[in-house]
Amino acid sequence: MNSVKTTDEETVGAQQVAVVTGAGSGIGRAVAVELLTAGWAVALAGRRPETLEETAALAPAGAAVLPVRADVARPDDVAALFAAVRDRFGRVDLLFNNAGTFGPGGVPVEDLPYEAWRHVVDTNLNGAFLCAQAAYRQMKEQDPRGGRIINNGSISAHTPRPHSVAYTATKHALTGLTKSLSLDGRPYGIAVGQIDIGNAATDMTAGMQTGALQANGETAPEPVMDVADVARTVRHMAELPLEANVQFATVLATAMPYVGRG
Repeated sequence: MNSVKTTDEETVGAQQVAVVTGAGSGIGRAVAVELLTAGWAVALAGRRPETLEETAALAPAGAAVLPVRADVARPDDVAALFAAVRDRFGRVDLLFNNAGTFGPGGVPVEDLPYEAWRHVVDTNLNGAFLCAQAAYRQMKEQDPRGGRIINNGSISAHTPRPHSVAYTATKHALTGLTKSLSLDGRPYGIAVGQIDIGNAATDMTAGMQTGALQANGETAPEPVMDVADVARTVRHMAELPLEANVQFATVLATAMPYVGRG
């Protein structure tokens, strides 16, 4: 699937081009729509074509949007995604490495099936690496050279929740990926940063307002914030000149239990 919603081919060539993974819902959808509204050309990547089309339908009239079905854990899918973007738009200025999964919630470490662990690692870490590698290769060779990668970390990249070993381990690893990519990208004008998000209101966090397991074993409701606030932060990071970089940003619901003891 590689339909494009645009009315002006020449305008597309002058736009900055973004790839957003996990664009069919939640934070990925919000960021994609924010960028499209700001005039970016955006490739929407995700495993479900129908949700990508729903995101595309939210784009303003005349927006340049390219939905591409892709599982980021599959190298062939990632290669095909970036080939489609190159063929359609000619370059990549931004990768928002957003696709991810929490895995089975509330499962103690001793009961977590290996298959579940592997699925989270393949999606959250291996998928982020594969997309970053493909974007890096394109950004290094294109003219003008360079671009930006923003990895979607998590509050869990700093502080875990109970029974979240796979998710937390991958988000800590993503921080290492961000730092290494940022260092290696310097000679080529590739800026790499990370946004760590806490309690944005999406389907993934829907249960937090009714009750989330706390470190003391109790269950308590937690505040959430509008996902649009996350999208605006990503857009700010994305639109900086390549000479400037937000290395790490933390955006969270103000009153969520994170800072200090809760």
